[in-house]
Amino acid sequence: MDQIKPLSDFFTAIDKDPRISITHIGLYAALLQYWSEHGFENPVHVFSYEIMKIAKISTKTTYHKSIKDLSSFGYIRYEPSYKRNKGSKVYFIHSE
Repeated sequence: MDQIKPLSDFFTAIDKDPRISITHIGLYAALLQYWSEHGFENPVHVFSYEIMKIAKISTKTTYHKSIKDLSSFGYIRYEPSYKRNKGSKVYFIHSE
């Protein structure tokens, strides 16, 4: 897999999307990094505190708003687990 393609595709997709902020971009990049570190499993199981650290997001409110936005805007599919010991699922949507 071309490792830069998902990020490149994301930047192409957001080019004309005024809803996307720098926080969304940082979060998406952090999710891609985490996904890469975990063998490109789709879905990848994520814990907010791990992604927040990579994305340099300091509040859970910002994290949750941004990840829900990315999901509702169609860039990822996010399925929260609501359990402390089980990671939420993040699916990367491939544009082919």
